[in-house]
Amino acid sequence: RTTQERHWHWYMTTGYGQEGKFSGPLKPMEFSIFEGQEPSQPIFQFKANPPAVTFKLTGETDGIFQIQSDGLLYHNKSLDRETRAVHRLQVSALDAQGNTVEGPVPVTIEVKDINDNRPVFLQQHYEGSVRQNSRPGKPFIYVNATDLDDPATLNGQLIYQIIMQLPKVNNVMYFQINNQTGGISLTPQGSQELDPLKNPSYKLLVSVEDMGGLSEHSFTDSVHVDITVKENIWKPPEPVEIEENSTEPYPIKITQVQWNDPGALYSLVDKENSPRFPFSIDQKGDIYVTQPLDREEKDAYVFYAVARDEQGKSLSIPLKIQVKVKDINDNPPTCPSPVTVLEVQENEQIGSSIGTLTAHDMDEQDTINSVLEYRIVDQTPKVPQDGLFLVQEFSGILQLVVQSLRKWDTPQYNLTIEVSDRDFKTLCFVQINVIDINDQIPIFEKSDYGNLTFPEDTAVGSVILTIQATDADEPHTGSSKILYRITQGDSEGRLEIETDPQTNTGYVKLKKPLDFETVAIHNIVVQAENPEPLVPGVQYNASSSTTFRLTVTDVNEAPQFFQQVSEAKVSEAVAKGTKVGNMTAKDPEGLDVSYSLRGDKRGWLRIDPATGEIFSVALLDREAESLYRVQVVATEVGGSYLSSTAQFHLTLTDVNDNPPRLVKEYTGLFFCYPPKAPGSLIFEATDDDELTFRGRHFTFSLGSESLQKDWEVSKINGTHARLSTKHTGFEERVYNIPIRIGDGGRPPLERTVSLPVTFCKCVENRCFQPAARMPGIPPVGMAVGILLATFLVIGIILAVMFFRMKRDKGQHNAESAQASETKPLRN
Repeated sequence: RTTQERHWHWYMTTGYGQEGKFSGPLKPMEFSIFEGQEPSQPIFQFKANPPAVTFKLTGETDGIFQIQSDGLLYHNKSLDRETRAVHRLQVSALDAQGNTVEGPVPVTIEVKDINDNRPVFLQQHYEGSVRQNSRPGKPFIYVNATDLDDPATLNGQLIYQIIMQLPKVNNVMYFQINNQTGGISLTPQGSQELDPLKNPSYKLLVSVEDMGGLSEHSFTDSVHVDITVKENIWKPPEPVEIEENSTEPYPIKITQVQWNDPGALYSLVDKENSPRFPFSIDQKGDIYVTQPLDREEKDAYVFYAVARDEQGKSLSIPLKIQVKVKDINDNPPTCPSPVTVLEVQENEQIGSSIGTLTAHDMDEQDTINSVLEYRIVDQTPKVPQDGLFLVQEFSGILQLVVQSLRKWDTPQYNLTIEVSDRDFKTLCFVQINVIDINDQIPIFEKSDYGNLTFPEDTAVGSVILTIQATDADEPHTGSSKILYRITQGDSEGRLEIETDPQTNTGYVKLKKPLDFETVAIHNIVVQAENPEPLVPGVQYNASSSTTFRLTVTDVNEAPQFFQQVSEAKVSEAVAKGTKVGNMTAKDPEGLDVSYSLRGDKRGWLRIDPATGEIFSVALLDREAESLYRVQVVATEVGGSYLSSTAQFHLTLTDVNDNPPRLVKEYTGLFFCYPPKAPGSLIFEATDDDELTFRGRHFTFSLGSESLQKDWEVSKINGTHARLSTKHTGFEERVYNIPIRIGDGGRPPLERTVSLPVTFCKCVENRCFQPAARMPGIPPVGMAVGILLATFLVIGIILAVMFFRMKRDKGQHNAESAQASETKPLRN
């Protein structure tokens, strides 16, 4: 193998110089070589400049690096990065007498790392402890390993993992490890389920792997970790009970909490966001109430104690603190209102309940502090005697105890009732109103209001009769108020009766129109009643009812249609004489009806005057009018010839009867002349038929096959197409291009349209034509002649006017001179 081949082999297998060359002059150099390579590997060939004939190597050679007299630098032993990572050498060039003629220059050898060292744990066995319910993810022990390989490379990157947990309850891992730091902590399940009473200790097998755990050629080590589970002393305390309004000096210690280890920082959190939070905690975990509590303001408090480390991170879940405020009797009874008003009927039986006085006490319910007692201490007036009422001692229910009351004795009683608890007394006031009983029935002033006659077209809401009944019970009460109800003669509900609340007068009014043809005579019976039920033993009788006779007279009425709007739908292509609808009306008096049309502005329809059937008499066109509206007139035959109208709406459905067309007149289509390349123009088509949900789908083609060598039509979408030129050999003129457009309908229709396309010279991308070539505009010479002739005529007119003005002025001067000669002088 030649020297150059050896140099190429060395470059591929060991290292390389900073310039990527195998030989060169003597100058500072840096090389990188992997450790563990075979010895006697060349590194670089230095070249000597006369008079230098040999080379000398000094520095950190460690007996590994040598240089030959011809300048070949090499190493004779394998390199070890862990022994020395960088070798700093010096190379000098010597002459024949051994004198230095060049150098020394620095040569740096960096030893590149390979994975030739396995990781090793710092301890052969680890032991640790953890409290139950400790915060998941917070390490309580660390395992550490070292690797002599370069930590800046993958060789020295270590990954930790838990290989085994004993015991493993329900196949759940209670422990986890940070694969970078080796910190072991609880999993969320371990934080919740670890219990020293069930399993006081656990054994873990932890492994470490280099190469970042990414290579199958990595090295590993393992170690046992014994973990003891300790009981958690971070537990919520028992609920606390504090007596309200205590007179002891504050703050008062009420409970305490303690973290598992010393050094925790404690605080309280009020999640209820109370406006007043009377609690505090010191750094020993003692919790205090700082001021008196009022149960009536707030009967219980719930807040949380938090333990944090020095960095402010929570050490575990907050503890719930419950404080109940114990009641004392510090509130007197209160009345429900300044005066409690009750009512009792004058015929109420002895022992009947009148009502209940319900007082309140702010102290805790269902305790001795809130038990109330009631006692009547005064009755006003004391007629017909004192002690008419009794109040039940603990319920506050009031009862009659002596006799029934009579309103004429007194309409009102006032009671003073003492309400007391264990320590306080309060006076409440009760007003008892004696109300009249409904023992009188309404009595009509007339038992028969006679005959009434009204025409059937009397307006709804009209008062046709006023009736009156009276009641001897107390005025303006439910016992004396009268409601009138029609019990016979109005089965269709055409009448209603309104009552005046002040006078009990009844107004009989029309609620619905009268109808002579349905019922001509109504025999009406009206009953008068009270909204309050009558007392037992009293019943309504004939005095509480009255009658009247309502006669309805006939009025000639116009025919009535069975429906005011009739709708029909037909195709626009129906034949003349096709029946398209039918409208009928009925005359209330039974006369015959004749039909006619009104508003048939297009003359499309006729109606059979006898039957009301409607027929087409002309071709219908949806595009002219898709919804055709006419009026149908029904006239009675004989009588007064009264008539009425109704609407007939005819919807026309579309048929394909309109060929496609251009959406507009295209007059400005042009190409610049001479064309430099084929071009295209876009145009749009439409038709007048109804647009379907699928939209329009037109086809486009040239109208003449002879044009296909020059022009091309291509479809863009259902309504747009592109007209394109195929070459540039067009004349400067207008081309009318026939375009065939088909609609694909049923039946299919098509139309050939003409698109005018102009080839013209362009100025600023616009079609330009000289004025002399535009129709209606004269040539330049003619325009100049016209302009000169105009100026000449204007000059002649001005000259004539100037001559006349001058002549008139001369005559005026002559006349003035003559006048001055003949006019006498005056002083």
